[in-house]
This record gives sequence, structure tokens and C-alpha cells, in this order.
Amino acid sequence: MTKTWTEVNSKSPPKFTRKSERARTGMYAAQRRAPYWLIAPAVILMAVFIAVPVVSVGVYSLFRWNVSKPWATEFLGLDNFRVIFTEDPEFWGILLTTVWWVGASVSLQFVLGLALALLLNQAFRGRSFVRSLSFAPWAISGVLATQIWLLIYNPATGIASVLQNIGISNDFAPLVGQESAFWAAVIAELWRGLPFFTIILLADMQSIPADLYEAAKVDGATRWQEFRHITVPYLKQAIILTTLLRAVWEFNNVDLLYTLTGGGPAGATTTLPLYIVNEAITGRNFGYGSALTVVGFVILAIFSVLYLRLTRGSRGEEQ
Repeated sequence: MTKTWTEVNSKSPPKFTRKSERARTGMYAAQRRAPYWLIAPAVILMAVFIAVPVVSVGVYSLFRWNVSKPWATEFLGLDNFRVIFTEDPEFWGILLTTVWWVGASVSLQFVLGLALALLLNQAFRGRSFVRSLSFAPWAISGVLATQIWLLIYNPATGIASVLQNIGISNDFAPLVGQESAFWAAVIAELWRGLPFFTIILLADMQSIPADLYEAAKVDGATRWQEFRHITVPYLKQAIILTTLLRAVWEFNNVDLLYTLTGGGPAGATTTLPLYIVNEAITGRNFGYGSALTVVGFVILAIFSVLYLRLTRGSRGEEQ
């Protein structure tokens, strides 16, 4: 006999006991905690691998560390920092070189990266191939990029030989002069770092609604007005992020400068990280090198905070 709808729905809904309610609550709580348990191993490993080196460097900076005779290690307190700021004749010049290096490298990479992103955002035949080709330097390691540029700057096999063959110059050796070596290193780093800005800015450009450009054209806006009032405001967040990250990376750049110029000639390309390498690794002065590392860390922290504070107003106005 078939039950009617009234008979089927006349039954009272099942009642949950207190025990079943506690089980459901415990199940929901376990589900909420599950993501944290899953990421806990990675968080712990990151904390260990970040905290231990940072604390170790801070401890080493307070000592005159004797590698061959650890028992003879001498506690100096803040004396290493006093020497850095008052007695080291090279520190301030190296810090100024580092600022010039970061400013020149990041500025050129950003301007040319933005121009290349604007070009690759246009429709033309073979665009996919050109995009792939322009991104290739980013996949090359710093040491390999250095070897390429050493061949380019080689007076016997690189640009110098080409210029000599066409009768333009017979003494083109960019890695020999102090000023030319600095800009030669900047150009080599420009080639390697340019794709970073291009990739990020191009990806952000493709998220800009096309309707905005169409409306601007209807209103008679020029290309420059479209770029200024549409493209730049939409790219503002990406510009802030990329310039900050790239400035930090260029400040810490060691591999290209170390293998391309070694900090020479006459210290023209010696930046603070390279100076730290020379003091701590080559000179085996780990205490003083650690103190220089702490100073570099503080400089980067102050720069990052100030940079984000200065750009906060523009973000608030945009929102």
C-alpha cells in the first residue's frame, strides 16, 4: 500500500542526542584545524631555516670569531658596529656604490620592462615567439649570464672585435675602466632582470578592461592620455611590488658582480653584499662580516618600511 504525502511527512524529524552533537562539533573543529596541521611542517621548517641563520648572524656579530681556534673567540659587544661606522675607511664609499647600483639597475629595468610590456601587449604577427624570447634571460642563472657577458665584453672575441673590424674603436674594454666597469655590470644585470618587470607588468596589463580604452577613444583621448589615466593607475600596485622586490634583490646581488668583475677595478663595483663576502669568506673575519650583514638587514628593513609608507597614500587615494 502506497503511503500518502501526509503520512510520510507526519513523522517527526530524528532527534540528535547530546553525544551525537558533541561528535558533530568535534568533527567540524577537526575540519577547521586540518589546513593548519597540513601547513604546519612547512611553517616549522621555514621558521627554523630563517630564524636559526638570523640569530646566528646576530650572535656572531658580537664576537671576534676565531675559526681555527674557537676557544679563543673574543666577545666584543658592539665594537664591530663601532668600527663599521667610525673606523672602516671603505664602508661609506661601498654603501654609496650599493645605492647607485640599486638605483641604476632598478630604474633601467623598470623603464625598459614597462616599454617592452607595452609592446608585447599589442597584437602583431609572431607575438608569442617574441614573448618567449624576451622571457628567456630570466631562466638563466647568474653565473651563466656572467659567462655570456664576459664573452661579449672580451676585447678579443666580443663587441670590441666587432668595433675594431668596422673601424670604430680599437681599445674598447668596458671591464677595465672604473666607470665603464660599473655601467657594463648594470647593462649585464639589465639584460637578466628585464624580463621580471616585463612578465609582471604584462600580466597586469591584460587584466585591464578593454572597454576603458574604447571609451577613451570615443572621448578623443590620445595614446599618452590613455597610458597616463588608465594604464598607470591599474599598474600602480604591480609597480610598487616589483620595484620593491627588485630593489631588495639588487641590493643583495652577489653572483653576477662576483663572477663578472670581482668588485673591481679598484672597488668600482664592490657593493655591500660583495664586501661582506670578501670579509667573511675570503678574509675569514666572520664576526665583522656578520656585523656588516646586520647593518645591511637594518638598511633594507628601514627602506622597505619607508617605501611602503610613502606608497600607502597613493593606494588609499586609488581605493
